[in-house]
Amino acid sequence: MVVAVGRLKTIAYLRQPLPSMARLRATSLIPYFSAATIGVLFIPPSPIQPMPSPNFRFAGILSASCLFAAIAMQTIAVAQSPGKKLSDIELFDGADVRIEKHRKADLVITVIDDAGQPVPGAKVELRQTRHSFLFGCNIFGWSRPSNKDQENDYRQKFKELFNFATLGFYWWNYEPVRGHPNHNWTGLVAEWCAGLGIATKGHPLMWNFLDPPWAPDDLQELQRLQMSRIDDCVSQFKGRIDCWDVVNEATHFDRDWVVKQAPKMSGLWQKTGRMELTRECFAHARKANPQATLLINDYRTDPPYEKVIEQLVDSKGKPMYDVIGIQNHMFEGPWPNQKIWDVCQRFSRFGVPLHFTEMTIFSGSKPKDAAWNAAWPTTPEGETQQARHVVRFYTMLFSHPAVEAITWWNLHDMSSE
Repeated sequence: MVVAVGRLKTIAYLRQPLPSMARLRATSLIPYFSAATIGVLFIPPSPIQPMPSPNFRFAGILSASCLFAAIAMQTIAVAQSPGKKLSDIELFDGADVRIEKHRKADLVITVIDDAGQPVPGAKVELRQTRHSFLFGCNIFGWSRPSNKDQENDYRQKFKELFNFATLGFYWWNYEPVRGHPNHNWTGLVAEWCAGLGIATKGHPLMWNFLDPPWAPDDLQELQRLQMSRIDDCVSQFKGRIDCWDVVNEATHFDRDWVVKQAPKMSGLWQKTGRMELTRECFAHARKANPQATLLINDYRTDPPYEKVIEQLVDSKGKPMYDVIGIQNHMFEGPWPNQKIWDVCQRFSRFGVPLHFTEMTIFSGSKPKDAAWNAAWPTTPEGETQQARHVVRFYTMLFSHPAVEAITWWNLHDMSSE
């Protein structure tokens, strides 16, 4: 950032105009990133105006995170006329107004000299340098491409596009050999993110998608190992990864095909109980890092998931989660605006931020009878439609005040998972 000679003092207010002060608008940059830190460049008065003091020298950074923190949760639910359901077009057309209301704030800056007097004619330029809203992606492809050029391109694109990275902690491949978790590799990824100011999240600590290859038959021992894993991962990365998807897909953990391919982890859940095991996982994660942000995460967006969230409370009735995670792999086609809005409204009633944790929008049509994880063809027409739906989806989510993060799944085209 270019720094001019001068002494700068900044005072920020929320929607409180002061007399004789220039009121500036803290706007967001493409694609609607809301400001958390703004670089302030002081431009001295015109040469024909005398400098107020020979000691007038200083330039600094205005931290404006307080502005947006103050408004981010001011209204978790967005009201609309009773009994009136807005159409897809009406919902999208109203997005700019909602963004103006929920993602921006008034900012007042006063420039004073050493004597504390306002500097007449001072010009101040604001440049957004960071974003409070989390625009994320999983970072599973980091150092995975087959050649150096691909790797450099992957890293360059990631840091240009995202300020939030999801790191994989799938037990079956994170610890392929018992007692040898892949902490070293994950540490390198976390350090790369930290060096670029990219926030990180670990995903997931508990999920019964596959059994670890060495998982014991004794379910009591497996439960002990599961809790030990949570203790180890969360404490090991404290300060480097302070956000966690603690439990993944608890709502329908007993799907037939999942039970078949992960009989031991599924058996642990069946033996212990859906909520009993989920609460135990959250209790261990909280103890390992009391300051961590903990998520419950699921692909379900219906009342059964709401019931899980309602029951995810401690003995005093306090929620054990900090954020609600919502997956949206749109295998059957992009959600219409009404569904996007209805989902946001439904889960905003819990009064905590919403993270859309896994977003997939395909660039081709699903082949008939293809598996959900099969390779799907892409077409130029499909890519055009994908781009259109991505803009629409991000705009809708960004316009809802409860949403604080969107994670794209996946940066490269090698796979969605």
